[in-house]
Amino acid sequence: MDNTYETLSQGIDELTKRGYTLDFNLLSDSIECKSEDLRYKPAEFHIDEFHRFEGMTNPDDMSILYAISTNDGRKGTMVDAYGAYSDPRTTEMVQKMRIH
Repeated sequence: MDNTYETLSQGIDELTKRGYTLDFNLLSDSIECKSEDLRYKPAEFHIDEFHRFEGMTNPDDMSILYAISTNDGRKGTMVDAYGAYSDPRTTEMVQKMRIH
């Protein structure tokens, strides 16, 4: 992670300027971009960078912003809650999304 962003919206704006223009959503076994009708399994995308954010007033309001590139050259962002509000996922997706 080379860049540090103070807010989630700042992170999204800056990544969009850097070419991460698609909006990905996390599914239990893949990610999808509804606007482009695209879906990618874990082997078909790479997490280029990620940024953690915690809510200013509520520590339970936590999220991670992912910058993602796909094997077919598309780039986008995805926001995922973590902590108490994270979604259940397959083992393969957990491994792919794990933060090292």
